[in-house]
Amino acid sequence: MEYRRIVFIFGARYNDNIACCICRKGRFNMTDKITALYCRLSQDDMLQGESNSITNQKAILKKYADDNGFHNPVFYVDDGVSGTTWEREGFKAMMADIEDGKVGTVITKDLSRLGRDYLKTGEYIEIIFPNHDVRYIAINYGVDTLKSENELMAFKKIFNDWYARDTSKKIRAVFKAKGQSGKPLSLPIYGYKKSETDKNLWLIDDEPAAVVRRIYKLCIDGYGPTQIAKILTAEGISTPTAYAISQGRNPVNKNANLKRWDGKTVSVILDKAEYCGHTVNFRTHKKSYKNKKTVRNPQEEWLIFENTHEPIVTQQEFDLVQELRKNKRRPTKHEEVNPFSGMVYCADCGKKMYLCRATSLTADQEHLKCSTYSSDKDACSAHFIRTIVLNEIVLNELNKLLVRVKEHEEEFVQAAMGNSVQKQSSELTKAKKALKQAEKRIIELDRLFTRLYEDNVSGKISDERFAVMSEGYEDEQKKLRDSASELTAYIETAEQKSADVTTFISVVQKYERITELTPEIMHELIEKIVVHAPDKSSGHRTQQIDIYYRFDVAVSTAVADSMKYDKKRKAA
Repeated sequence: MEYRRIVFIFGARYNDNIACCICRKGRFNMTDKITALYCRLSQDDMLQGESNSITNQKAILKKYADDNGFHNPVFYVDDGVSGTTWEREGFKAMMADIEDGKVGTVITKDLSRLGRDYLKTGEYIEIIFPNHDVRYIAINYGVDTLKSENELMAFKKIFNDWYARDTSKKIRAVFKAKGQSGKPLSLPIYGYKKSETDKNLWLIDDEPAAVVRRIYKLCIDGYGPTQIAKILTAEGISTPTAYAISQGRNPVNKNANLKRWDGKTVSVILDKAEYCGHTVNFRTHKKSYKNKKTVRNPQEEWLIFENTHEPIVTQQEFDLVQELRKNKRRPTKHEEVNPFSGMVYCADCGKKMYLCRATSLTADQEHLKCSTYSSDKDACSAHFIRTIVLNEIVLNELNKLLVRVKEHEEEFVQAAMGNSVQKQSSELTKAKKALKQAEKRIIELDRLFTRLYEDNVSGKISDERFAVMSEGYEDEQKKLRDSASELTAYIETAEQKSADVTTFISVVQKYERITELTPEIMHELIEKIVVHAPDKSSGHRTQQIDIYYRFDVAVSTAVADSMKYDKKRKAA
């Protein structure tokens, strides 16, 4: 009969590693355990040459193990991984074997190979390894937890941590300089690829670029990110991760679903100004060289460099999408996007009007109703408008606008700008000239003040005279700065208005005649529609409808007469 017995060597500490056990299958002692030879190389280490290479580390560790009688050596390797992170595949594999009791000794070339975070490194050497009866050796530093505590180990761990901190600081400085120069700080996003001749230039990748255009088109048509994701998945379009893998590239999100699009992915694509040809740097930052968590920067801290590469979507399309996403719209239960969704407002309370649709209602009965009245009948009036009537009015007014712009473009531009083009241009020229003169005088006053101060110090003018003159200069300079600020704001507003009118006209010119209202047409041309309460003074129901066009270029007013509409429909 076999007995299982454990033999303890009294007076021996754990660190002596001389405890052993006898089991049924024979002796199991420390020589049966793995000697973990751990190697690590980061991108920064590569810059230092061959001394820290994986090959060099392996040779040193293997020779040390052979020369000192360490049995069962097993390499655990992390190539190209920073010592400030502990999320390393090779290290995690080694720790898994340690926790399973398979490892007796861990050997590294030096302390920095284990890690550059002195607090965490110390925790592993002094707490975690001893808790699992693991001996630790750092060859170059003469550290061996079996023999004695190395008095310099703590300092060396601090120096390693300082090195990582200093390296991180230098990398951030280079990164910042590159970002401020307008070069992209990230790899090309989905829809682009890196130029073979210029690593800082993004080129359009035709296949995913077509998908990006489709996503923007669907958004303009009224579909939200989740609905768009469902459409792309149903059509079997490859996800960004799946496409990256198919091209032999390592995807950014390696854990993403390869077959199914999700709304978050679509949202990210819709938010990227890079798709209209711009480089956007400093969107995010890392908390520290130890904490690799990405934190989003405030938008005012972003640096945007325009027209750095070929756009996939136009600036107008991008701006429209951003505006639409502020007012989220939902498809109806019939999976249709209402073209008026999020665009119709009550004239009395200013709140949105929502679509009332049911299987019991015919198309003629579907209507838009004031949301305020629905929740509080005392807060607003009970007015509504049938969608079929509103559709006819808006369609008619849009076609009138097309004719007006095409046949009387100059008059339209003058009306949109608020005065004549000639007058606007003249005033803008005068404003720019006045601004230039003000800025010149501000600089001149700075020089005069400096000279005045020097004269006062040298005794050429008295303190009293200096006080009077400097006060006068400061007052003049303050007035000039205020004037310059006002002129700058005026110039920017005027130039933006001119650009908006030009953009609007270019959109209008896309259409010959509009026969059907779509979400795209509505949101390209119309800012909002305001519906007034019905007027029954004439004996039948009429309603005023105000249509506000985008960029505040024009407003058209029409009257909805349900009776006339019904008669016309019956006659047809």
